[in-house]
Amino acid sequence: MAGPGVYICDECVALCSNLIGSKPKSSKSKPVQRIAPWEAEAGLDAVLASLPRVSKAGEQAEYILTQYVRKARDLGATWAVIGQALGMARQSAWERFSGED
Repeated sequence: MAGPGVYICDECVALCSNLIGSKPKSSKSKPVQRIAPWEAEAGLDAVLASLPRVSKAGEQAEYILTQYVRKARDLGATWAVIGQALGMARQSAWERFSGED
């Protein structure tokens, strides 16, 4: 599977399909310990190879967030309300998203 700045290998897609299709374990079983993707990387080359993809995903997330903020402004939201929704001050929201210097 692929998209702008994102690629999921066939093995990962198959693993996800198996997990989704498998029968859930009982609630009495021990919780699954999750490993962060950067902890699972085998070595420096693998980590470095992941950096461009992670950077691109961050750029995409920032773009989408900015579009939502613009939509909120178009719908009448104040910078104070947007800041509160994002857990930041009104001034910080304005500085980050207004496009004004």
